[in-house]
Amino acid sequence: MMTENGSDVVLRVEGLRTYFFVRRGVLRAVDGVSFHVRRGEAFGLVGESGCGKTMTSLSLMRLVPAPAGRIVGGRVVLGGRDLLQLSEREMQRVRGKEISIVLQDPMSSLNPAFTIGDQTAEPIRLHQRLRGGALWQKVIESLKLVRIPAAEKRLGDYPHQMSGGQRQRVVGAIGLSCQPTLLIADEPTTALDVTVQAQYLELLREAQNRLQLSMVFITHDFGVVARMCDRVAVMYAGRIVETAGTRDLFDNPCHPYTKALLACIPKVQAEEQELATIDGQPPDLVNPHGHCRFAPRCTERIERCLQEYPPEVAVSENHQVSCWRGGSAAC
Repeated sequence: MMTENGSDVVLRVEGLRTYFFVRRGVLRAVDGVSFHVRRGEAFGLVGESGCGKTMTSLSLMRLVPAPAGRIVGGRVVLGGRDLLQLSEREMQRVRGKEISIVLQDPMSSLNPAFTIGDQTAEPIRLHQRLRGGALWQKVIESLKLVRIPAAEKRLGDYPHQMSGGQRQRVVGAIGLSCQPTLLIADEPTTALDVTVQAQYLELLREAQNRLQLSMVFITHDFGVVARMCDRVAVMYAGRIVETAGTRDLFDNPCHPYTKALLACIPKVQAEEQELATIDGQPPDLVNPHGHCRFAPRCTERIERCLQEYPPEVAVSENHQVSCWRGGSAAC
């Protein structure tokens, strides 16, 4: 397996910081996030609601809500270029062509006033300069890639004429239409029922293998992580607290927050069980304390956890954790 310095790394995020400047102060939504994604890899970003997953994905796309939100530091290197240094005009040529995003709510992603054919055609027309029959043939191919039935006959349909699962597939077709280097899937199955969710995940996996896509998969569902991701990073309060291969994370979780999340998963084999919970609430990210942000809720904390933030330590070559109990002692 290649290391993070290998030539197979297509995305490198270093010290990404995205803050919101609000009346109460500075809200540190993403506060020093670093990770990398290899070619053809599905990289998971997991954590409870409000931990900064979605804001990380919007930062990668340079779509942070303005004027309150701003990317204040870090690097996002894709294809040898730091996306944070590009002008907005240059970034428009990157979005959809080299990096795409699939959002969790298709009804907020799709414009109800335009047909799905027109909306799927827009990035193809913009980035691949196709027109006429060649354009619509490419649109049909994109819809067939995500198994839209009778794709040729659905080009003139509007979003409200499709089911929730079909709308989510259309959003996926738009994201995949120009065969980007990197696809960000931000909780794309949240609004789908279990059966449709399984089908959609299988479609994404097939598309990834066929197009050799790299993927950042954002979710709060460890079942989805186990099914889709090769490696996973666990986020808490705007920071990554643990990164590991998916199997290693399940077999050998090291950070107390990761252990707590995994403990909350219901056990299918158990006839009777009391569902586990994590006591307390996530911290206020407006001017947070400098100590470990999980420390007030942690059952394994030591005195130092309440005094300063722990550095990242290597448990193994591909497993890192930020915890003062550190390395093998944390596991």
